Amino acid sequence: MNFLKSTLILLLSLASFISFAEQTATISQQDLLALMATPASKTIILDVRTAKEFSQGHIKGAINISHDQIKTNLSKIIGYKNQTVVVHCRSGRRAVSAENVLRAAGFSDLRHLDGDMNGWQAANLPLIK
Repeated sequence: MNFLKSTLILLLSLASFISFAEQTATISQQDLLALMATPASKTIILDVRTAKEFSQGHIKGAINISHDQIKTNLSKIIGYKNQTVVVHCRSGRRAVSAENVLRAAGFSDLRHLDGDMNGWQAANLPLIK
């Protein structure tokens, strides 16, 4: 029984470690604004909300590909795989799903926008409509 408990704890710890290792680094709203203001910045903003959500307001310069269409539309963004790609959705869940697909496709510098669109709007930051 102790062996089973120890094995289970080890497996859960390993799974937690792997999950943590796969988390995408976050970028603050202010750091993203600073990058956007830098002319030489090659940062891409990827909004993975639906087209309807995107049309209701989005961050200037953002590319919109819904999280459930990332795999089928990879060809549209694969050229950015060696650049900084900031991913966001409304609250974070869909962005994490998209980040996993992008990571598997070889994107090397993914960032997750801290607070996603909910945080952006709560801070009254600019939106394009």
